[in-house]
Amino acid sequence: MNEAHIHKQSSYFQNLQEYLREFVYGGIDGAVTTFAVVAGGFGADLNTGIIIILGFANLLADGFSMSVGAYLSAKSEKEKYKKHESIEYWEVENTPEIERDEIKAIYKAKGFQGDLLEKAVNQITSDKDLWVAEMMKDELNLMMETKSPFKVGLATLASFLIVGFIPLLVYLWTYFYPSESNIFLWTSILTTFAFVVIGALKSIVNQTSATKSIGETVGLGLLAALVAYYVGDILENFFTT
Repeated sequence: MNEAHIHKQSSYFQNLQEYLREFVYGGIDGAVTTFAVVAGGFGADLNTGIIIILGFANLLADGFSMSVGAYLSAKSEKEKYKKHESIEYWEVENTPEIERDEIKAIYKAKGFQGDLLEKAVNQITSDKDLWVAEMMKDELNLMMETKSPFKVGLATLASFLIVGFIPLLVYLWTYFYPSESNIFLWTSILTTFAFVVIGALKSIVNQTSATKSIGETVGLGLLAALVAYYVGDILENFFTT
């Protein structure tokens, strides 16, 4: 394996890790919402075909909606940064003394004093790009987002569809290959496993306890399914009696 191939693989995995947050939260939403639809359909005693139709309609519509929202949010953050950055460049060029005083105040608040403070201010204000970057970070509390809005939306959509498909898998299989097995039971087991995996990934993203993260994710999913099941059961009894 040559060095160029190793570098390409390393770059690929770094790219995946960069968008892991979007994958995790898209997957959680996909599994929770689709499992809730399946549980609601089961509670309402709908047949397998209807549950599959409702599940896929929800999966595709919500997945598209969520990915568009993620894309627009990421794009908005980039535009916001660029807008304020251009304002800061204008201020540095047209009101340098005021901006210099602001840098001085920022570093004075950090504990710089005397000659050290003057040297720091002189160093920063000698480079326009560094000057603006400091103002963006320390005055406006804005950081440049390096992620591509398109890839943010794509990662969200992919994870929503992949993980969100899991609650429908057993129903789809049983529709084409009928069996006497408890469909909803196996769906619940498979979906719980998906929650465990996605919860473990969430602990990596948030750098928290894996046990706590898995427990929260599984608990959220099961609670949503429980609510949907009883809503479906109540409505089915109400409208069929």
